[in-house]
Order: sequence, then structure tokens, then C-alpha cells
Amino acid sequence: MIQKLLYSILPIGFILLIFAACSPDRDQYTLGHIGLEPLPVYDVSFFSESLQRDMHINIVLPRGYAESGLSYPVLYLCHGFTSNYHEFVNVGVPQYLNRFDMIVVMVDVGNSLYVNWAQSDDGRPYNFADHVTKDVIGYVDKNYRTIPERKGRAINGISMGGFGGLSLGLTHPDLFCSIGSHSGGLSAAKDAAAAIRKGEDTRNMNMPFFMNDTTRYLDIDIPGFSTFAERTPKGKPFVTVEDAEKVDPFKLVLEVPKEKLPHIYLDCGDEDFLIGSTREFMTLLVENNIPFHFGQSHGTHEEDYWGREVSVSMAVQYAVMLRHIWGKEFEPYQPYKHLWEQLTDTTNQADKK
Repeated sequence: MIQKLLYSILPIGFILLIFAACSPDRDQYTLGHIGLEPLPVYDVSFFSESLQRDMHINIVLPRGYAESGLSYPVLYLCHGFTSNYHEFVNVGVPQYLNRFDMIVVMVDVGNSLYVNWAQSDDGRPYNFADHVTKDVIGYVDKNYRTIPERKGRAINGISMGGFGGLSLGLTHPDLFCSIGSHSGGLSAAKDAAAAIRKGEDTRNMNMPFFMNDTTRYLDIDIPGFSTFAERTPKGKPFVTVEDAEKVDPFKLVLEVPKEKLPHIYLDCGDEDFLIGSTREFMTLLVENNIPFHFGQSHGTHEEDYWGREVSVSMAVQYAVMLRHIWGKEFEPYQPYKHLWEQLTDTTNQADKK
């Protein structure tokens, strides 16, 4: 009866609009990246002077890059051990980037710890820290419209890449205004230094099970750099305690002058086997009054956790870069300033009398 009455007094088009709006099949979740297609990912190859070989990176450009003519800040993302530069594609970064006006660069360093290796057993140069901080950044700044300064760069990573993000950022605080770690193996260098003191071998990344496997990495087609064995340097990342300590975030964060420290972002899942080192590093920051962002939520060492949390770190690091780019200082909000001034004037006049 009610439906017949509605049809008799309202235009048919309006009725259809009402029923469409109330339909349970209507997608109500269309904000942000969810309602937009993932941005294109460009697999780029270039020659790395530091490694003396062709290497690959993924580039994701912000929406409207081609038409804007603007220069953009850049977020560099570091993959984890046994992974590769496609890792951040799989955890949703090309979708999340719809929300931020910045370029994202996904680097590739194999199973290297993001450090310059102290010992090479086959004569190849394994200068992976230089590869990122010199070759990758140099290539990106030369070929894309970037803000080629500290204020326009941030770096972050997953697991081994979390160590890399902090180590590279604290070794080169002049390059990055924000550094970060998801589920980072932050004590890698500290643990290596302790092992060297005990006379133990630091060649622990040459895992026989993987080194004997000839399976090529999914979506990787880099000549001589596509299997676990090929992507694992032959040698030692650290030979002396000094080798390890010079890239150790636990030492570096106390040695960089506070006014030159990049902003620090940390997170880790509460059931992650690496959460201990993240909590230890966080405690060090608290005890030394060093600013940082920290997040701990439910999760383990896997993609579902990173795919959730990388949206948070991107937002934080984008905001930090904008803050540095704008250089804006906000005046104190004093809604009763005029009353205070009147009171001060009255008090001063009374004192004179």
C-alpha cells in the first residue's frame, strides 16, 4: 500500500534513486585507494657503478605526475631478506599511493643487509649501501621530477629492509628527513659485532638449503641476479667489530647530533619474532629523549601485517616530508591574548602609581 502511494505522488526516477541508495548491493566503501585502481608500476633497469652490474628498481609515480609539471618528494622502500623489489607491490603500495603526492621507489639489493661488504670472496664489488645512496638516488633525481634534497626524501623497509632503512638513514642523515622500519631486524649489526668479539663467523647468510636451490625468484629476470645464490654476496658483510658498528642503528642514533637526526618511524607486530629488537630500539630512543613514532598492533612477520601498516607509515612519512618542504612554523594559539595584554597594562599602570 505504501509503495503504491509513493509511486502515485513521486516521479519514477526519484523512486528508483531511493531504492538504489538503499540496495544492500551498493558499494559504500569508495573512499581513498579502495575506490581507485592501483597506480602503474614501472620496472626500470640501470647500470650501478657501485655494483658494476645492471640492477632494477620499481618506480611508482603519483596521480597526475605527467600533467602537473611539479617536483615531488620521494619515498624509498627496502625489501626484506629472501625477497626483492616487488615486495611492496604485493602489499598494496601502488593503491595507497593514490592518497599521496610523492614518488615511490622500490630498491633491490638481494640478500645483502644494505651494507658495503667488508670481504668479497669472488672479486665482485658488493657496495650495496653505496648502490642505494649514490646510484639509485642519483638515477632517480636525474630522470624524474624530484625534490633532490634531504627535505624531499624518506626511506623505509621491511625486516632486513627495516634495518637497511634505519642504517642507511642514520649513516646518511644529510640525505633523508624521515627513516623507518616495519618489523625490522634492527640488531643485525649489533649481533654481528658481538659474534665477532667471540670469534664466530659472520657468514651466516649463506644458508645451504637456499644456496643450492636454482629456482628463480618470481617476476625477477636479472641476468646473474635471479636466484637465492646469485642474490647472496659471496664473502662477509663484517670482518671487524668496527665494520659492524659503523652501520649499527643502536650506535648511530646516539652519535648523530639531535638537530640532524631524521624523523624515526617504527612498527612491529606483537607476535613477530623480531619485536624484541624493535622494542629495545624504542626504549633507547625514549631514554635519550629522541622523537619518534611507534606502532604495535596484532600481527606476525608476514604480508598481511605489512600490507596493513605500510599505509600508516606512508602517511606519516609523507607528512614529515611536507613539513620539511613547507618549513612552516605555526604561531601559538592564544584566544585570550587581548585580555592578557589589558591585564598586563592595568597591572603596569597600577605599579607606576
